[in-house]
Amino acid sequence: MSIPAGLDPSPFQSRVNPALNEGDFIAVNGQAVPLFLSDPEKEYAAIRNSAGMIDFSMLYKWEIAGTNAVEVANKVFSRDLKKVNPGSIAYGVIVSQSGLMIDDCTVLIYEDGRVRITGANPENANIIRKYLGSDNTLTEVRSEIATLSLQGPKSRAILQKLTKTDVSNEAFPYYTFQLNVLVGGIPAHINRMGFTAELGYEIMVPVERAVELWDSVLAAGKDFDIVECGAISVMMVRVESGMIMAELEYDENTSPYECRMGWAVDLDKDSFHGRESLEDLKSQAKSSIVSVVIGAKADGLDGMSISADGATVGAVTMAIPSPFLGGKTLAFARLNKGFNSLQLPGTAEPTYVPTKINISISAVPSL
Repeated sequence: MSIPAGLDPSPFQSRVNPALNEGDFIAVNGQAVPLFLSDPEKEYAAIRNSAGMIDFSMLYKWEIAGTNAVEVANKVFSRDLKKVNPGSIAYGVIVSQSGLMIDDCTVLIYEDGRVRITGANPENANIIRKYLGSDNTLTEVRSEIATLSLQGPKSRAILQKLTKTDVSNEAFPYYTFQLNVLVGGIPAHINRMGFTAELGYEIMVPVERAVELWDSVLAAGKDFDIVECGAISVMMVRVESGMIMAELEYDENTSPYECRMGWAVDLDKDSFHGRESLEDLKSQAKSSIVSVVIGAKADGLDGMSISADGATVGAVTMAIPSPFLGGKTLAFARLNKGFNSLQLPGTAEPTYVPTKINISISAVPSL
């Protein structure tokens, strides 16, 4: 097995299928991520029906320490962190001074006032530095941490086999985290969250114990039909789940109100980076991200234009054959606002759409 030149191996690289070659990897934040580890359909089915284990070590992790670390984070994050209790996770956005998207990210607040911001855009660090006080430090710790995402309806049962800590919903609610949990004898930081719309946990350990963690989870999940998963299956479940990604559903020219993240902008909080611009952008949104079922095969649809009333009004950002919808093509699409009918790729006739467009699939797997 070889990974593409110039990319870093993941902490779990030694457990990746040795038959993979360079073309079987993609680059995510400079790290080599396998498209699959066995069969993408089998991997997808495991996430939806049993459990899948996914390497999620590629995201950056910035830790802010020192006096008023929470306040520093609050000056760059779109939601009011004063309302977030220690031990909880907040999902929101960081925007440019112009109010346009930099990253959708999570913020974790520790009991001692430290903060961790997890995201995918290095520009986050430059924005955070503008608000650091004289006794604050900002440290990026991705290289020190291996992250294994355990996702699927049987993930709790598998995790409970590996720890004496109570991981029930009552003891470990959604969007909270716990520290110093022994998982297979390894001290771990665990987030109750994921990128799949399934029950799931992100298990973080020091990189030197990454392979030990991987092997322990795989062994514990054997009786639960656990499967090791790659990027293709993750893309399938994230489109079904309506979860956006940078450079697909948004870029540096997109406002939060144009990529399903307007709900995460708290204009009632004190001033934060880009807030003044966001006030204006809220009423100026020209497009929105919607989920649509398309009557054509998914191959080749990414980037294809969508027309309405004879004019181009948007484009497909990502299309997949959705097992949840019986193999129908499900897509994210960016659509202009204010039209009455659209022509989707592969359909013979325009499809009626209300002026205030809100297309979405009616059911997705529950959290």
